[in-house]
Amino acid sequence: MTHSTASIERGSKWRARVLRRRQTESERILWKALRNRKLNGLKFRRQVALGCYIIDFICIEEKMIIEVDGSSHIGRNEHDQKRDHYFQSNGLNTLRFTNTQIKESLDLVLEKISREISASTSNPSLSQNGRGLG
Repeated sequence: MTHSTASIERGSKWRARVLRRRQTESERILWKALRNRKLNGLKFRRQVALGCYIIDFICIEEKMIIEVDGSSHIGRNEHDQKRDHYFQSNGLNTLRFTNTQIKESLDLVLEKISREISASTSNPSLSQNGRGLG
């Protein structure tokens, strides 16, 4: 590990700790539904550093990342695609939901997460990057 890589990882871990304390309303809502193995008995972690990125939520055993896209993601499709490609190249699938989807349709969001995890479990070679409920 180079000096700069070590610095990035330390910085990312520090930033992840800060973000855990400063969750958005949508992240709090989703975390409440995911924590303590509430969804299908699966363990999710929040605000996890992976390389130079901070993941909103991850289920390591199912290799599933869940990203909550708020107003800071508007106009950042290229950046999000780059992130998703990085995650996919590390064997992780990504699901993205908007703040509005989480606030207004949490049951549908959780259903989509369950469905995608079931699909990837029944077909491990399936690698999909999903865009919310659409």
